[in-house]
Amino acid sequence: MHYTCRLLFVFLPLAVISTAAQSNSTLAKIGDSAVWQLPPQFTTTARAACDRSASSDYADCMIGQMAKAGAPADAVRFTRELYKQSHGEFGVMTGFQNEGPVAFAWITYPLRANTNYGLLLVNGKPRIVNVEDLKLLDVKTMKQSAQFQDAKNQFPNINIWPGDRDGKIWPNSQAGPNGGIQFAVAYPLRDGCHSCANAGQAIFNWNFDANGKFLGTSYDGMLDPPLQ
Repeated sequence: MHYTCRLLFVFLPLAVISTAAQSNSTLAKIGDSAVWQLPPQFTTTARAACDRSASSDYADCMIGQMAKAGAPADAVRFTRELYKQSHGEFGVMTGFQNEGPVAFAWITYPLRANTNYGLLLVNGKPRIVNVEDLKLLDVKTMKQSAQFQDAKNQFPNINIWPGDRDGKIWPNSQAGPNGGIQFAVAYPLRDGCHSCANAGQAIFNWNFDANGKFLGTSYDGMLDPPLQ
């Protein structure tokens, strides 16, 4: 009798921990139900409301304004998840395309001064991968390439910038090793600043295995700048 009680005492907490772990690992997949097209006056109206708000967190206030403007619950939920993942940035999903095992999510960032449109790769591992996170790019290999060195002779301050993804041009996809998938994404090269001379584009592959696990990026070449 006492032995049985001791077993229950030992295994019950483990069962609780296991149930919690399963709950955390079974989040619903992100889908097109989270897409919301911002009404024409949303940004102006929402910003005015948040300017008057006592809240110290402006982006969180903007999320609160979404429901008032008629955004579906899944759209608000996704924006809040992105807000936490990006450490406080306000973005709304305005386009979605399932590619399997991951999907494209086009994001509008209405509070940004530049590059108001971005691209996420979602539903893989990790759940959200930001294509505009330049720290994830294999920039070292790019800078060692002959193409980049030649471009640097013409553009001494050449550097890479996030793209402005309007959702009209989809990244190219192709089969990767062992049943995986790759997405080719282009990034603008500028001669020192966002509005400086166009120095061409750099292409990087975003690599995922067959189960959607992110494997990193690989440099895939450069496109020359347009002729002046």
